[in-house]
This record gives sequence, structure tokens and C-alpha cells, in this order.
Amino acid sequence: MNVLQGIRVIDVTQNIAGPHSTQTLGDLGADVIKIEPPGGDPTRSWGPPFWEGEPPLFLSYNRNKRSVVLDLKSEGGHDVLWRLIDSADVFVQAYRAGVIEKLGFAYEQVRERRPDIIYASVTGYGSRGPLKERPGYDPLIQAYTGVMSLTGHPDGPPARVGGSVVDVGTGILTALGILAALRERDKTGKGTHVEASLLATSLGWVSYHIQGYLASGEVPGRMGTGLASIAPYEAFRTEDGELMISAGNDGIFSRLCQSLGLAELLDDERFRDNPTRVANRDAVHALIEVKTARMSTEELRALLDEHRVPCAPIRDVSEVVDDEQVRANELLEPVEHPRIPGYRDVAFPLQFDGVRPGTRSVPPMAGEHTAEVLAELGYSEQEVASITAGD
Repeated sequence: MNVLQGIRVIDVTQNIAGPHSTQTLGDLGADVIKIEPPGGDPTRSWGPPFWEGEPPLFLSYNRNKRSVVLDLKSEGGHDVLWRLIDSADVFVQAYRAGVIEKLGFAYEQVRERRPDIIYASVTGYGSRGPLKERPGYDPLIQAYTGVMSLTGHPDGPPARVGGSVVDVGTGILTALGILAALRERDKTGKGTHVEASLLATSLGWVSYHIQGYLASGEVPGRMGTGLASIAPYEAFRTEDGELMISAGNDGIFSRLCQSLGLAELLDDERFRDNPTRVANRDAVHALIEVKTARMSTEELRALLDEHRVPCAPIRDVSEVVDDEQVRANELLEPVEHPRIPGYRDVAFPLQFDGVRPGTRSVPPMAGEHTAEVLAELGYSEQEVASITAGD
């Protein structure tokens, strides 16, 4: 479903958060023109690993885009970007505070020329405050907002969440904001400045921890695979691995105990309800693990499935990529790629009437579409040659 067909997006972002937001718009059908500096998006060099010379990190966030290489400090590059803005519906930038102003493309400057454009800014720490000019990267924000203090085991050091959750979350929220602004423009004809920050996104990831601290005054800490407010709700050892078990209410806890031959726990005052189980978390975990440790992961999973107890094995990526459920939902499908045999990418996460938007074009080479886009803007062959030569 190309719901954004006819919408042009100018993308002057790099790294992950901004590119993920514009890829989302591209997945929905928008014509996304990615502006890269002469050296290309820095993520093109983020590796190893490389897949036939191309970095998986860049491949993950730049499909369904056209790449144009421009030197925005040059007169020619400056002119091209203005022409692109004149043709566009959305402009997305993720420069550090002060840089976009020096280039001449700050919101006020663009709005004066295009009052109906949707202008989106992605920042690290927000547009105000003492840290507004600091560069923002996913692990720095995870550290700053307390995410790392909550990740890992109690007896171990803080840990970064394995995925770039702050970057990706910010990309999703930025795309959501742009869609809302486009809807508003449909009604009023006016543009909007959409502002997103890694800081705001990351606070959202730990919102219930923050609310819990405000309610209790107790600083939450690392809990490994567990959750402070529910028990048992964590990983349990098996003969050959670990299984996550989520007993989120009294009914599930009852079924868990009965499935493992631990019905006596249901009469134990220490475990009569969730608050008491949380208070006696170590005790209930130890009693359950005596049973789980005697079974294989698959045996335990089958038993708990039979008793309707939510559970999942802890798997590595090699197991995930060939998973039957992932395959059934077409979440990692083969895509024809001119340079990478056997290419697959992680699909757009939404479906529309049972159809998932696909990859119309693979992530481009740097500047792959420069001549094509400039020709669309009305530049002559001689002018295109001059601009692409860096004149």
C-alpha cells in the first residue's frame, strides 16, 4: 500500500534515527531523496561486517530512497537543495544545533520560502537547555536517561540495550509526527515544525521506572531478565538453556504451579498475590527453578504451552532469521539486489488489509541518483556535470 505516493521527502539526516524515520515514509510510498555529503553517509563505513562490501547498518535504514550527493557548502549544492525544497512536502534534518543555521536551511529560513512544508528536526538532547548543542548518540542517551542503569544483572556492570532502541524509537516517533503534520496540512494548508529528540524518546522507554521512583522514592536497579513489579516474570534455567516465563497475574501463576507439580505454593502466604510474590521474588524463583532445571527447554515450553503459561526460549540471531513464525509473517523476505546475492531485509512492521509494504528499491549507492534527480529539477546536462564534478 503506497499511502504516501506523491509525497516527496528531502532527507538530510545521517546515522540511524533520521534515516529510519525517512525509510518509514519511503516504505509507505513516499519519494525519499537522501542528500549525502561528498564522502557519503558516515554509516557507509560502519563495519565490519560488510555484505559484499556494503555495511549492514546502512542497509538496515536506507531502502526505498534515492541518493543525491551534494556539497551543501558550495553555491551549486546550496541551489540544488533549495530547488529540491521547492518540490518537496517534507524536509527532515538531524544536524547538531547551529549547523543547519549556518548552512542556511533552518526552520525559519525554509518556512519563509515554503510556509506549507513539513519540517522535521531530529536532535540529541532537544532544542533547548544547556545540552542542546551536544551531539546525541544512542548509547550516550541510554546512559544519560538511566536506561543503562536498569540493564544487566544486579551483580554486574551497567549494559547497553543490544539494539539501537533510542535511535529506532526516535525514527518511528518522527515519522508519526510527520504523518500527523501532513494530516493537519490537508485541513489547513499550513506547514508544521515537528521536533523529536533522542532524550525524549529514551525517557519514554523508562517511563514506568520514573513513575515508580516518583511514587516510592526508591531508585530502581538492574534486574537481569526480570521486572521489578511482577513475579515470577523472568528467565529460568533448564537442562540446556533458559526459558522466559511471564506469570503476569494470579491465574497464570496458579497454572504455572500446577503444571510443575508445585500446587502447594498456592497455599503459601508468601505467594498469595503479586505484591507478596514480588516481596519474596528470590524464594519463588528458587522453588520454581528446582523443577525447570530438570527439563529441557523444549520439554518445559511444551508443558507450559499445554497449561497456557506464557513463555519463550532465549534465542540468538542465527535461530531468529530462520524462524517459522518470522517466515509465516513474511518479516524477513528475499529481495532482488543488484550487488548482493541472497539479500534479505527486515520488513516494514505493519500490514494494510493483510498486505505488508515491500522493498521497492534497495539502499542506494552514494550519489546513485544524483544525475537523475537533477535532471528532474530542470538542470541541463552541462549543469549536472558541473555540480557532480564539485564545481
